[in-house]
Amino acid sequence: MMKEFKEFVMRGNVVDMAVGIVIGAAFGKIVASLVDDVVMPPIGLLLGKVDFSNLFINLSGKDYATLAAAKAAGAPTINYGVFINTVLNFLIIAFAIFLLIREVNKARREEEEAPPPATTKECSYCLSIIPLKATRCPQCTSELRLA
Repeated sequence: MMKEFKEFVMRGNVVDMAVGIVIGAAFGKIVASLVDDVVMPPIGLLLGKVDFSNLFINLSGKDYATLAAAKAAGAPTINYGVFINTVLNFLIIAFAIFLLIREVNKARREEEEAPPPATTKECSYCLSIIPLKATRCPQCTSELRLA
């Protein structure tokens, strides 16, 4: 059982997947910081100095100045500002992944479309197809010029 587990874990796909998950998690943190610290402050400023992470609906009936104060008091809240940030995080990550996959697919198509290297050539005398390394044509027996 341990041998099978070791074979499973050491397979290329599993290792590649693990690396992808770790890089994806780190990338997610970068995008979250981009949205929270770079994108949302200017948008909030344009919309009247609104801090999106502080937008919430208080369901308890009491007034709280910030979401942190409402949470500290244990008040039930609907945190739609955090939701907006999360949606933006998702859209940016999805777009970045789309761009990455698009480039990978383009590279794969270019590899598939590239013609295979030539293995034959045409005899310059009788025009028959002969191996690329041939020095004499098997059809007309002419000596071939080396290119």
